[in-house]
Amino acid sequence: MAQDVTAQSRRKFLQFLAASPLSGAFAGLNPANAAAELAASPADAIDIFDLELTASGNIPVAHWGYLATGVNDDSTLRANRTAFEKYFVRSLRLRDVADVDSSVEILGTRWPTPIVMAPVGSQKAFHADGELGSARAAKSRNHLQMLSTVSSTSIEEVTAAREAPLWFQLYTLGGWQGIRARLRRAEAAGSPVVVLTVDNVPGGDRHTLARAVRNDSRDCSVCHEGSGVAARTKPMAVGGTDERLGVTWEFLDRLQQETTMKVFVKGIVTAEDAERCVEQGVDGIIVSNHGGRGDDSGRGTIDSLAEIAPVVRGRTTLMMDSGIRRGNDIFKAIALGADAVLVGRPYIWGLGAFGQAGVERALDILTNELRVAMQSFGTRTIADIGRSNIQIG
Repeated sequence: MAQDVTAQSRRKFLQFLAASPLSGAFAGLNPANAAAELAASPADAIDIFDLELTASGNIPVAHWGYLATGVNDDSTLRANRTAFEKYFVRSLRLRDVADVDSSVEILGTRWPTPIVMAPVGSQKAFHADGELGSARAAKSRNHLQMLSTVSSTSIEEVTAAREAPLWFQLYTLGGWQGIRARLRRAEAAGSPVVVLTVDNVPGGDRHTLARAVRNDSRDCSVCHEGSGVAARTKPMAVGGTDERLGVTWEFLDRLQQETTMKVFVKGIVTAEDAERCVEQGVDGIIVSNHGGRGDDSGRGTIDSLAEIAPVVRGRTTLMMDSGIRRGNDIFKAIALGADAVLVGRPYIWGLGAFGQAGVERALDILTNELRVAMQSFGTRTIADIGRSNIQIG
């Protein structure tokens, strides 16, 4: 009976979205993804959007709204996708691309692809396996994985499942007392990098999420007594005070002094901020607008990357996330100067669709599409991809 009520709520919500301007954020309702089909098994998923559509039928309505939402009317979320369309690839011919090499080196470690699993919180909201399913998939496909401060599972457990160190993403919950406790745990778990998120500032309303919650028949208060309380009950967010520190350049400087881990800054979108990060000695920059969830700038992250890469000029590691859905997207990001890319929603769609096997399928799809792109465009290695491979239309 409960399943019937949940199914009715989902149908009602999707019907509402199909007739609303918000439809582009939800699976199967975006005209650009009209060909998406439900997948009966991971192998049946032809592209990422098949996994998206399949996951949308498995994940509770409010949880799906949390995953799919942007800020306000989701314009920045949409811009993360449409901005890719203005960049065209210049295809080179008569190159030996029979056997391409998609591997990259990040901080001295060689990875088979530039595809990094972004930190996504609360993964048990999307599948019972949560971060452990994602970690096992990361292990089987040998991908770098980042763990969120608000993960459903502790860094110790996820590291054990991955059987390799994770990078740890940091929020400032709990004041310096809580921050220090998390840093010590991450260091003890072997994490070589802490990723400070600076783009998830308060102030933007997530309307798609609010409408999803309204259309979910379940009693959300059973699990969520309030967003602040819910966050502090996560295994990596417990401890410290109720204080959430503001993130400033002074905070970044102190963080660099507080940890033995390398420090990356995630959420930089302008050249001047990138230059200051380099001057302050950060070990890496992640160009990101939090998947359109942080602010409503209306600017796609690929455009921010195009602005930032010429300023960084290889002086620190440069990554990008927000909007990656295809192998061609990855190719364009590399061509514009990224050393690697982060994906979040795509592998979570795989998780929501089929658990670990779905995450593996998502990673395989993106990897295979990237290799095909490299062959199609005449670049045998990632190092061969550069600014000359791309132009603005």
